[in-house]
Amino acid sequence: MSGPLRTTVLFLALPVLGEQVLNFLVGFYDVYLAGNLTSDIRTDATAAVGVAAYVGWLASLIFSLVATGTTALISRAWGADDRDGANVVANRSLALSLVSGLLFTGVILFAAPTLVALMGLDGQAAGIAVRYLRVDAIGLLFSSFSLVLAAALRGCGDMKTPMWVFGSVSILNVIVSTALVHGVGPIEPWGVDGIVAGTVVARVCGGLLILTIFMMGFSGLSLVPSDLSLRGETVRRILAIGVPSGMEGIVMWVGHCIFLRVISGIGKTEFAAHIIGVRVEAITYLPAVAYGAAAATMVGQSLGAGNKERAVRAGHEAAMQCALLGVLITAWFVFGADWIYNQMNRDEAVRAVGIPAFRVVGLFQIPLILSIVYFAAIRGAGETKFPLYVAMFTTYLIRIPLGYFFGVTMEMGLMGAWVGMNADMFARGVIATWRFWSRRWLRVRV
Repeated sequence: MSGPLRTTVLFLALPVLGEQVLNFLVGFYDVYLAGNLTSDIRTDATAAVGVAAYVGWLASLIFSLVATGTTALISRAWGADDRDGANVVANRSLALSLVSGLLFTGVILFAAPTLVALMGLDGQAAGIAVRYLRVDAIGLLFSSFSLVLAAALRGCGDMKTPMWVFGSVSILNVIVSTALVHGVGPIEPWGVDGIVAGTVVARVCGGLLILTIFMMGFSGLSLVPSDLSLRGETVRRILAIGVPSGMEGIVMWVGHCIFLRVISGIGKTEFAAHIIGVRVEAITYLPAVAYGAAAATMVGQSLGAGNKERAVRAGHEAAMQCALLGVLITAWFVFGADWIYNQMNRDEAVRAVGIPAFRVVGLFQIPLILSIVYFAAIRGAGETKFPLYVAMFTTYLIRIPLGYFFGVTMEMGLMGAWVGMNADMFARGVIATWRFWSRRWLRVRV
């Protein structure tokens, strides 16, 4: 709260960036493993892993319904030096996360075939995806409380503990998945099933580890069984902030699934190229989410301490530092598209479709970064309704209509469909930047 702003933002963001890089490498490696299986299954396996990633994204968005409110309230309490209030929020959030995790796991176990069908998969790819989702649902139950407890720790400024937990989990994921996919010692090769098995093992271990840390009382937060309740004013405040954020995520996810269906209707080759592209594009989210977490923590703590100017400057500093990294990412995507697709898939047709389209996507990474960082900052202040309205507008009035028009109607294929995606990212970046600069989020009460 009193140190140099630039270095404070940087050192809050770095641990989250390290965590995000390792998480990304796991997802990237999963697609790599799928794309390098035998020729009779690799394209279907890549599509199935991509669909599972979308469902995992949905899970994280639903769990953010609790996590967003958790960070906003704990950071404000921490800035106001209300440690007891922060701990009550953490325990209430844990109770909410357990309920949301159980409900989500149950829904996925039952609805996996429907989800796969809605995303346009059939035949062998559909069978792989359904099996993958049902096994992965077990791990997502543990992800529900690990993500919320990590949000609680970040709210009090502890970015390092989540980094060590999720970093260790990511490394474990890669080791177990590799061993099971290819077989090691007496273990026969599991193929694509080995990918999801490694993911589940890692998620279970991560959830148990961070729960143990919370029970031991590190970082000033600790488990208090009497505070594990789903009732009271604190729960209402968590949900009042988090529900719009969760709804924003669901709105975007449904829209992206519709967009995915548009691409699957163009062709299986385009679908595989799209999955690779969005998985690699997740690189942009690494620094954006990291700096967004730093901005949210600093904005919340600054407002809790009554320092509005520091809150504003923290958001701008986080956006500026992240945008500088965005320049490097843009250059890599534009000039390294050939290398990226050559490494990710052996199918010449997939590379021919994906490379030129991905070069264009690379030009829109800075608007994407600005939207993520600035919206994270205002969520840290408790403003979650405006990002929801923007998500509804850009997803359903820009991404999907333009993607269908250029990709299907104009028969431009993946390049045309990604016109809608690029326009969506640009619009969100402009709107998020305007909203933060307007300072209207400073008037939000939590």
